[in-house]
This record gives sequence, structure tokens and C-alpha cells, in this order.
Amino acid sequence: MLYYLFTYLREHFGLTGAGVFYYISFRAAMAIILSLVISTFMGKGLIKYLQRKQIGETVRDLGLQGEKQKHGTPTMGGIIIISAILIPTILFARVINVYIILMLVSTIWLGLVGFLDDYIKVFKKDKEGLAGRFKILGQIGLGIIVGTTMYYNQHVVTTREVVEGQPTIRNKTEQVVSQPYVRKDQNGNERKYTTVKSVTTTIPFVKSHEMSYEGIARWFGESNVGIVTPIIYILFVIFIIVAVSNGANITDGIDGLATGTSAIIGVCLAVFAYVSGNYIFADYLGIMHIPNLSELSIFIGAFIGACVGFLWYNAYPAQVFMGDTGSLALGGIIASLAIIVRKELLVPIICGIFLVENLSVVLQVSYFKYTKKKYGEGRRILLMSPLHHHYQKLGYHESKIVTRFWIVGILLAILSIVTLKLQ
Repeated sequence: MLYYLFTYLREHFGLTGAGVFYYISFRAAMAIILSLVISTFMGKGLIKYLQRKQIGETVRDLGLQGEKQKHGTPTMGGIIIISAILIPTILFARVINVYIILMLVSTIWLGLVGFLDDYIKVFKKDKEGLAGRFKILGQIGLGIIVGTTMYYNQHVVTTREVVEGQPTIRNKTEQVVSQPYVRKDQNGNERKYTTVKSVTTTIPFVKSHEMSYEGIARWFGESNVGIVTPIIYILFVIFIIVAVSNGANITDGIDGLATGTSAIIGVCLAVFAYVSGNYIFADYLGIMHIPNLSELSIFIGAFIGACVGFLWYNAYPAQVFMGDTGSLALGGIIASLAIIVRKELLVPIICGIFLVENLSVVLQVSYFKYTKKKYGEGRRILLMSPLHHHYQKLGYHESKIVTRFWIVGILLAILSIVTLKLQ
């Protein structure tokens, strides 16, 4: 919003200093600062309001150390995170950008699903909250929106070099959407490029190679490629969004764990968005250049600022919990960002904490059912799932667990960023 306002003032009234809004780095920095201010000041007010209304968390008795002290802690704090993301993004980003629109929809969509779940738990006094199938349906719905937009929207394009008068076209479903244009590479040499409508994704650790969903579709017959390719792509997007969103939801089990982990992942994705959206960096690193992607740095800046600001109140001992309003939204945001920056194959590394937490539950439940059927009594792999509760049962203080999970998250983020040069 402010971008358009100051652009108008500069062009029509010659306002001095308005040109600073052209710089993505400035607007991203402002988004981070504003989101920190909103989450910090709004957090304090919302906590007091929730306390007055006695909107607190009902903690199940799991036999964990310190869990009784958490009873009655205000919940639904995800409202703080969502507000601190949406307001700076709307103010500082070019909201007509397809990627910004997609991220605003993702934030609001799963935020509403999580809010409904928390509302049922808190106000209807139903500990189960929203039925699991409805949460999954909400996640699938978002997956369809993101997948369909990424596949069919004509503004979702990548840059390809024109060699001997022809752009590099890798499969039948790709199409050229612009005339060739000239740009200088990092060495100052002029090279021709064009933009191509494509949903190929980068392959980690493999230099200048991309994965085409059309190649997978060919398994179903050459004649069905045009029909099967979008179906495969959208199903893959749905799987990522459901998995990451549920992973974030499961990770939100002890103070500050999901919030801090999400902030670390956000920093990693911000690096990918910025370098992939800048053709000079993309050319230097030999990675896919995605036009207009750098604008996403503003949304991610707001996302990081919102998580860090919320962590002020969510760190041990937590003064407020994000609830499903926050955790489902955080997971959906991270999944959508990974898909947009074409790093979906890196999700197991970038979101390694979420993956391990998810797997710990799946393995625990599966093994328990298997042993109960085979031996007549269920057995466990872990003392308790998700994994962070296992360490609590071993006697580790939750602050130590959270700190160590953050360290692992930082290492995974560094490894993910290093793939830019290892490709």
C-alpha cells in the first residue's frame, strides 16, 4: 500500500526521499521492524484481554514435569502472529504480486482453520476441538489453491537463456510467455533471456538440474501427459502442505519450540527468495531465476519479525500459547513458501525438526498397533511422542530441549543454504 502511495507522490509531486520505497531491502527491513513492534505491543494487550476473559489452555495430564503450571495460560496467541504478518505485508509489499497474494491467502486460510479449532476448545469446552478430518480438508483446500495457482497462473514464470535464437525448453508442458530480452551477466557480458511458464523444481546437490513433473506423468503414458502432469503437481503440493502444517502443529508442544524453529526456517527461505528473485545472484550461483520473487522477502521479513516478537511472550515460561491458530498457519506458510521458491525437494532438510516430530508420532503409533496385534500388548519405541516429550520423560528441562532443537534447526538451515553452492 505504501509502495504505491509513495510512488504516486514521487511521480506527481516530486517528493524527496520517496524513492527509498523502490528498494526491497528497505521495505523488508521496515516489515521486520513493524512486525516486531506489533507482536510485542499487541502481545501484551492480548494477553491481558485473554486473562480477563479467562481464555486459557486446558492441559492434559501426561505426567510431564511442570505441566500443571501451564494450566490456564492464555491461548489463541496465533492471532498476534497472523496480525504481525498481515499488517506489514499489506503496508510495504506490492500486493498485486501473485506470490504475495498467495501467501496472504495461505496465512488467512489456515489461520481461520486453526482459529475455529481453538474456538471450539476454549468456548465450547470441547477438548477435541475441530475434528481431524476437517483440519485435513482445510489443508487440502489450501494445497489445491496453491497448486492450481502455481501451475496455471501466467505470472508464475522462470527465466531461461536464449541460445542460437531458441529458449531452453525442457518439456512439452512449458511455454514461452515473453519476447527475448538482453541482460548483462556478472562478468558484464550481454546474454539473451526469455521467461517461460514452468513448474519445474530445483534438485538439491545437483548442479543446474531441475526436476520436471512431466517426467513423472510420462509413467502414465505419453498421451496422458497434459492431463496427468497438473494432477501430480497439485497432489504433491497438497502432500507438502498437509505434512508441514501438521508437523508444525505437533512441534508446538513446549514453550518456544515451534515459534523459534519457524523463525529459523523463515531466515533460510528468505535467503532462497532473495537470491532466486535477483537475476545477478541467480546467474552467479547457477540457480533458477524466478522473476518478481524478491518481493516475497517483505512477507518473509514480516513472518520472521512476528515469530521473534511472539517468542518474547512464548519463551519459557510461556505467558501465552499460539494454539492451532498459530501452529497450523505457520506450517502452511512455510510449506507454501518452499513451493513458491521451488525448494520443495529441500523440505525434509529445511523442515527437518517438523519431519522428525511427525515421524516420531507415526512410528510410535504404528509400532504400538503392530505389537498389540502381534503380542497382545502395545509396545513403544519412545517413552512418549512427539520426540520432545520423550526427552522430557528422560528428565531434560524443556528450555534445554528447545535450545538444542533450535541448534539442530540452525544447522539444517545452514546445510540448506550451502546447497546453493553445492549444486
